[in-house]
Order: sequence, then structure tokens, then C-alpha cells
Amino acid sequence: MDDNKFFREATLRICGNLEIDRALRECLIYIRDFMPADLMAFVIHIPEDQVFETVAVARQNDSDTLPIRIPVPEENQAHLKDQFDSPRITTVNSISRSDSLAGINRQLGFPDGGGMVMEMVLAGKKMGALIIINQKGEPYTREHERLLSMLNEPFGIALTNSLRYRKANQLKNLLADDKRYLEKELLRKTGEKIIGSYSGLKNVMELVKQVAPTDSPVLLQGETGVGKEVIAGAIHKSSMRREGPFIKVNCGAITESLIDSELFGHEKGAFTGAVSRKRGRFERAEGGTIFLDEFAELPPESQTRFLRVLQDKEIERVGGERPIKVDCRIIVATNRNLDEMIRHAKFRYDLYYRIKVFPITIPPLRKRKWDIPALTRYFLHKKAGELALPESPALGPGALDRLMAYHWPGNVRELENTIERALIINKGKPLTFNDLWPDPQQPVDFQDTSREPFLNLDEAMARHIRKALYKTGGKVEGDDGAARILCINPGTLRQRMRKLGIPFGRDAKTVYRSLPD
Repeated sequence: MDDNKFFREATLRICGNLEIDRALRECLIYIRDFMPADLMAFVIHIPEDQVFETVAVARQNDSDTLPIRIPVPEENQAHLKDQFDSPRITTVNSISRSDSLAGINRQLGFPDGGGMVMEMVLAGKKMGALIIINQKGEPYTREHERLLSMLNEPFGIALTNSLRYRKANQLKNLLADDKRYLEKELLRKTGEKIIGSYSGLKNVMELVKQVAPTDSPVLLQGETGVGKEVIAGAIHKSSMRREGPFIKVNCGAITESLIDSELFGHEKGAFTGAVSRKRGRFERAEGGTIFLDEFAELPPESQTRFLRVLQDKEIERVGGERPIKVDCRIIVATNRNLDEMIRHAKFRYDLYYRIKVFPITIPPLRKRKWDIPALTRYFLHKKAGELALPESPALGPGALDRLMAYHWPGNVRELENTIERALIINKGKPLTFNDLWPDPQQPVDFQDTSREPFLNLDEAMARHIRKALYKTGGKVEGDDGAARILCINPGTLRQRMRKLGIPFGRDAKTVYRSLPD
């Protein structure tokens, strides 16, 4: 027999497959021509748990990686503490008669027979044991031991690779589970029910419906606090990329020196502190959507890099030497006047026209005050749950009028915080919002539309019908229904509501349900 050929062929089989049980079976089939063998198994010792665990078991007709754990018998504990620098091989003619192996073999469910155990050593470190069993009880010779010892390093490398591969898969599964959880939490926060989608935000939601199925960039414009992140989440959830990640970046919260690293990643050694390669947010958004809030705060150098992302669908890490293709939907948002910034050379005009493929302007809360009752009810329920209150407090007399009269410079975010503050201060008592004062520059009556664009007849009719529905809590007919208030037949009213896209029935109960005042 040619030792070199034996070593080469056995090594190719044991190291040729990351699925260690299949590799072990291929090796078993090969070495059966040189020594008796019906079963081969890798077994490792886990000191912190004081157990033996199987890594892989191979037989002639099958193999598996099902881990079996057994406590280390007392008679083996002293043996495990021995130090040795070369592989140690033990042979027995009958495992069932061996004091050190009989109990282990029985608990692992291995057959009885002749056995050979090689305790492997790689780079001076004990790696675990390879067990070979033949059920006929044929004795193992010095020649068998010599052949097996030749394979100490290939077996040790295969076992090491297998353990690392198993650990990598465990981490991958853990990260995937964490990713699913975090994305679920993120979408829960950004994908909350959009209050006003049938009224003040109806036009916005129509635009969302149109653009969501595409991969076109979207520019969200609006004052701070109007809910740009919520709209971005709605676009993502309605798109073909909804199963992918939704990565949010606040460009204004990242320092100018780190913005490129955060967005595009960096290579090891690219700058002081770059001790390892880091993927940027664009790479993390692969297959999904990246939402860049406060986009106008990007420094000029980053604007140039971003232009390349839009043009070529590729990025280059800081310190990198090759471009990296990226596949993600881009949504940007800003509360700044980009036209004004361009005139003052603070924003690239070529970038502006590339992100302005599909602009959506989200109106401020003061221009959609019809949504305040529904928003108030929603935030009362939400914040009461977050503060662990037994129930949502009622509104005191005139509370809703104060909310409607206030001009809300901070928009929906300010309304949410105002309600949370009131819940904390009032401690279960009816909420009054006495600290809210109307803006002297704004008319108290929210029905005044002098500062808004003139409505066409359908828009004016839709607004008037919604007002009646808010008053009746979504009820259309009956003595206290919207039809009675509007002096119109209920059937005719429903027909007009269908034409104008105004919901009624079950949908209207959640949208137009009136609040006590």
C-alpha cells in the first residue's frame, strides 16, 4: 500500500465537504478497504458542562449530525486532564468489556464490537476523539493504529472546520432571528395605522398607493413632526420589498466626519479607529428600503457620493478600492426648502432633480385639523397602554375645542407629546389641556380656510360630509345620523360618499368616531 496515496485519498474525503457527517461517511467507506470499520464518530468534550457530545456519526448506509450529550463518567475525568502533544490511540477487542468505554458507548447508542479511539491533537491542542467500531469484533493491529495516526491532522482540521461552521450557522440563525424581531418592531413603530388616510392625508395616501409598487426614489417633504417616517414605512410595507429590511438613517444626527462611514461603510484601516471592515447602511438595506431622514443635512462630499448611488446603483466603502453593487429602494425626507438651498449653493441641483422623481408633500396638522379627534383617541389609547394606566381617561369639557384651536407648530409629534404629558399630570382625571393657548396670529375657528387653497366643489362637499360624520361618530342614518343633519336621503348620501371616496359603515366607526368633550 502506498502511504501517500492513502493519506491523500482519505484527506480529500474527510476535508472535501463542510457537511461533516457526509464527509465522515465518505471517509469510512474508503478506509474500510484498509481496516475493519462499521461506524465512525466524532466526539468532543465540553469542559464547562462536563459532558461528551457527538458532532457527527457515520455508518455504511447513513450518517447524521444529531448531537447526543452524556455526562462524563468519573472513571474518565482524570484521563481527560492528561496533557499530551501527539495523538493518543486506544484499541479494545470488545467495547462492552472496556471499563473506560463501555458506559460511554452504551449511552451514545453505538453497537458493541472491536473499537479504536484516537484522541486528536492539532497545533498542540486536544481536539476531540475519533471513534471507530467494527461489529464483528475483529482486533485492531499496530498497522491500523499507524494508518489512523497518519490521519490525525486531516481529521483534526475537519473537526475544527465543522465546529466553526456549526458556530457560524448558529450565529447566522441567531442574527436572522434578531433581524426578524427588530424589523417587526421597527415596522410596528413605523407602520402604525395612519390616522387621516381617509381625510386629511387622503391625497398623500393616493400618491403612496401609486408609487409603492415601483422602485423609484421618493422625496417626502413636510414640516418636522408631520409623520414622514410613518409615510415612508407605509411605502415600504406596500412595496414588493416589504419582506426586506427597512433601514432608517437620521442624516442630521451623524457627524460630518462619520456620515460616509455610516452610509457606505469602511475598510479596515481606512482611518484611525477602523479596526475592522464595516458594512454601511446601504449594504444593510440590500433587497429592502433605506429611508434617509433630514436628507438636506448631508455634507457636499456625501451628496456627491449619493449621486453615484442613484446613477450607478453602487457604492464604495471609505478606504475601498472597488465599487459594490447595491439593490435597495431609496426614500428621502426633509423639512428644508431645497429650492432655497440650491439658490444659496448649499445643495446640489443635479442631486435634487434625481431625488425629485416622485415628491410627496405631507400637510401640517393645522391644515388637516379634521384628523385631530381621531388622532387624539389613538394617542390616548396608545399612551395609556405605555404608561400602564388601567383605562384611557376621558376628555374634560372644552378639551377637544382647545386641541382644535391650537396651531400645532410641532404637528403630530407635538400632539402625541402633549397627550402623554397630560396623562402624566392628570393621573387618571379628565384631560383639559388648559395650558394650550391659540396662536394669536391664527384664527381660532379651524373651519376658516382663508390661508388654504380654494377648494373645488367636490372637495368642499367632502369636507362638509366629513364634518357631519365626525359629529355623529360615523353614523349615516337615523335621528342622530349625518343624513338628518345634512337634510339628505341616507341612500343619496351614501352614493355621494362612494363617489367622493369617503368611507362609511365599519370603516367609518374607527375613522369618524366622535370623542366626548
